Amino acid sequence: MAHINLLPWREEIRAQKKKEFIGVTAGSAILMGGVVLLVHMYFAGMIEYQESRNNFLRAEIRSVEASIKEIEELERQREQLISRMRVIESLQQNRPESVYLFDELVRLIPEGLFIETLTQTDRNLVINGRAQSNARVSAFMRALDASPRFGSPTLDVISTDQRTAERSRQFTLRVAQSAAAKGE
Repeated sequence: MAHINLLPWREEIRAQKKKEFIGVTAGSAILMGGVVLLVHMYFAGMIEYQESRNNFLRAEIRSVEASIKEIEELERQREQLISRMRVIESLQQNRPESVYLFDELVRLIPEGLFIETLTQTDRNLVINGRAQSNARVSAFMRALDASPRFGSPTLDVISTDQRTAERSRQFTLRVAQSAAAKGE
């Protein structure tokens, strides 16, 4: 007689295949979860490494900017010192100039002419004085014009002073100092 199996063998095979499918699916899900976790950790590590590099670069940039500010401050101080040195050098060069100016004026003043005020503005002189005659003022102007230290004298005002017995002349004279005088 033939054996008849009345057990639900198809149900068992189906249940076994279902268990295998669930196992493979779970294994695949775990494997995929692990791969996703590894990829996430890899990219998180790369991002963290790049952020640490960026922070290092920011710190270096701040350091360089501080150095640049310090250099700019030093450059500004250097320019100030150079301008001060130039002023001091020009003062040193011009220091004996007033001595030469007065020495030359003393040599050029004719007898009978008196200087009352002398005003210097840049390279120009304004001389106010008194003279016994117009000829003495003319002689003084010719001497100034012939001098290498002075040039182009201009008579602004000449007037007769009636208050004194000798009737002297009051005059205002403008004269420019020449550039050749600077070289002494």
